[in-house]
Amino acid sequence: MDRRAFVTGSSAAALALALPATPASAAATTAATPGDARLNALFDRIMDGILTRSPEFATSLGLDKGTHAEARRRLDDASDEGLRRNLAQTKGWIAELEAIPVAGLSPAAVLNREVILESQRLDTVAPERFGLDSVIRPYRIFQQGGAYYNTPDFLNDTHVIATKADAEAYLARLEAFAVVLDQDTAVQRARATRGIIAPDFALDLTLAQMQRLRAAPVAESQLVRSLADRAKAKGIAGEWQARAAGIVTARIHPALDRQIALVGDLRRQTRPGAGVWRLPDGEALYAAALAEATTTTLSPEEVHRMGLAQVAELSAELDRILKGQGLTKGTIAERLGALNRDPAQLYPDTPAGRAELIASLNRGVQGMAAKLPRAFGHIPGAPLEIRAVPVEIQDGASNGYYKSAALDGSRPAIYFINLKEVADWPKYSLPSLTYHEALPGHHLQISIAQGSGDIPLLRKIGFYGAYLEGWALYAEQLADELGGYATPLERAGYLQSFLFRAARLVVDTGIHTKRWDREKATDYMVETVGFVRPRSQREVERYCTQPGQACSYKVGHAAWLRARAGAEKTLGKRFDIKRFHEVLADGAMPLTLLERVVTERTAAQAG
Repeated sequence: MDRRAFVTGSSAAALALALPATPASAAATTAATPGDARLNALFDRIMDGILTRSPEFATSLGLDKGTHAEARRRLDDASDEGLRRNLAQTKGWIAELEAIPVAGLSPAAVLNREVILESQRLDTVAPERFGLDSVIRPYRIFQQGGAYYNTPDFLNDTHVIATKADAEAYLARLEAFAVVLDQDTAVQRARATRGIIAPDFALDLTLAQMQRLRAAPVAESQLVRSLADRAKAKGIAGEWQARAAGIVTARIHPALDRQIALVGDLRRQTRPGAGVWRLPDGEALYAAALAEATTTTLSPEEVHRMGLAQVAELSAELDRILKGQGLTKGTIAERLGALNRDPAQLYPDTPAGRAELIASLNRGVQGMAAKLPRAFGHIPGAPLEIRAVPVEIQDGASNGYYKSAALDGSRPAIYFINLKEVADWPKYSLPSLTYHEALPGHHLQISIAQGSGDIPLLRKIGFYGAYLEGWALYAEQLADELGGYATPLERAGYLQSFLFRAARLVVDTGIHTKRWDREKATDYMVETVGFVRPRSQREVERYCTQPGQACSYKVGHAAWLRARAGAEKTLGKRFDIKRFHEVLADGAMPLTLLERVVTERTAAQAG
């Protein structure tokens, strides 16, 4: 989720939420056992190993100090040899985790062991079965993947410049960027011999973004200005601009030229089609991606039918709201499309309009912050910035996403919004996005987990997409319960958000198992959801290159709703929404475990 961002003028305001601090944990604590100590020591070794092999991750967490201080000068190893080395290390950790018996562990430790073991097993699937980094991101170079896309963003947003040593480390990482570009080129070339190449339209977007990065005058490039401007702001003396420019000219541009040449060749070689069915063993690859994205055993056909059913249900509810607002003519999508074009709903497509839009998002977060104590007993005070996606990558970037803060507080969390087309964001649609990405969505959930005292660091940084995205959709619904949508049209925007995610179930499975092409998938999104075609197409292009990921949202949302409904049914009038939400302090986990944990805690509470 790392993205760099700038907003013209001074509109990228930091939002420090004045909320009560979270205690060590909101979850029930249990006495540790001798077995716990052995398990926790292993967790610490695994965490240390992860930070050692991923210096970028260490920096993103604010843990590139002490024994990991050298990480600040390095980037991740992107070679195939590095992938094989990581796989061997992960399999070793799995063997050690399996060797620790459950008997003798505290209940909290049993859960931690189970979640981490599942996470490590998932990490082996892509490299061991498919020779890939990820089943959800099977292409090394595409419009949202590769060092060309991620590293400039990482250096600008994540690498902190506060001292001369930080600036020197930035230069070291610039040198490393050239190496990683060549590693990506070598890996993608090798995988192309196996037929693993992104679709043609994805490569067109990739080439355009690469060429934009390459075409920028060296002295004014993001890579150079980021260091020079931040060093100057901190009063750090040195020839930073000249030194950075020298590295870009001598090392990075030649490596980028080599990669541009490769992608041009791949564009002529890639097979037609949009889905991973075009790849060797594509059916198995999609099944693995869907399983990882949803942490369930749902089949593609079951997910497809789920999407169709939810589209029908949500469309009926939207129909009632829109008719109540006098919007009676045309399909749901046509009526929403007309609303999206209403000048009263649009911010001006100007720097000032973008600044006004960002300011409205900040006001929305502040308004929701005041409502949270009604549903949460413990609320972290982690700062949050709202920024626009940088112009350099907005063509291939998602429409909105969240980047978590450093654990040491050195860098705030960031909520990004893609403002390539301001018309993509009619005013009525913005509250649901803010509740999804910020409060009570990703920012609140991740901040609570990071502040928990009952889970090890390894759990705090765990990623289960269906849990995280399911919570974010649940947060949009919770915001409705808290009165977060001020008008019927804002509530329609929230339901359109749900309709969008339900349509994704249909589109993702359609692309990857029913062989829909990009145009058919985009037509379905436009005709079902009502978003303008360019925005819909950018979304579809993401689904084509990241199979399964788009299904995590609605599948995860359904699991959160089942868990809450089960607790409400069991406890009746004793159900306490604040107590239910304390499960967030247990950190992210597979959906099956989430439902089990809630059921067990509810049964214990019921007595």
